[in-house]
Amino acid sequence: MSREIVVFIGISLDGFIAKENDDLQWLEETEGEGDNGYTDMYQTIDTVIMGKRTFDYIMEHNDTFPYPDKKCYVFSKSQTGKVEHVEFVQGDLVAFTKNLKQQPGTKIWMVGGADILDAFLQEQLVDEWIITITPHLLGAGIPLFKQPRPFEDLKLLEIKRYGQMVQMHYKVKKEA
Repeated sequence: MSREIVVFIGISLDGFIAKENDDLQWLEETEGEGDNGYTDMYQTIDTVIMGKRTFDYIMEHNDTFPYPDKKCYVFSKSQTGKVEHVEFVQGDLVAFTKNLKQQPGTKIWMVGGADILDAFLQEQLVDEWIITITPHLLGAGIPLFKQPRPFEDLKLLEIKRYGQMVQMHYKVKKEA
C-alpha cells in the first residue's frame, strides 16, 4: 500500500496560487471561517514536502517553523543537509517522492510550489486535492496548473463553505 500525496491549497477564482511577486496577502486577508479546514487536513499527514521558494516564504512570514511535529523535506538546487525540522533534498524529486510514498506512514502534504506540483502532475503522483477558492480575480500570477499536463479523472468527495471561501475535496481516480 502506497502513501498518498495530498495537495491542500488556496487559489483565486481565476486559478492563481500567488501574485507574480509571490505575494499572498490577498489570501491571508480573505474572510474565512475558523482555520478553513486546515487542522482536519493536518491531522491526516505525517510528512510535508515543498520547494525552496515556498520554504523561504514560510520562514520569512512566520516566527517559528509551522510544522515542527512533521517530517519535512525541502527540494532545493542550492542547499543541502539538515536544519532544525527540515531536510534539504537535491536531485530527482520524482524518484525521491516515489520512494517516500513506499515508506511506512500516513499522508504526505505537498505544500508548494508550482514547479514541484507540475512535476508531480506530469508523473500523476497527486492522490488527493483539497482546493479552497477565494473570492478574488487576480488576473495574473503563479497558476496552480501549468500547461500542458496529463488528463486525470477525479471524484468529488466533499464541498464546504468557509465564510467567503469554498473548498472542494477530490480524490484522483487511479486505474487498477
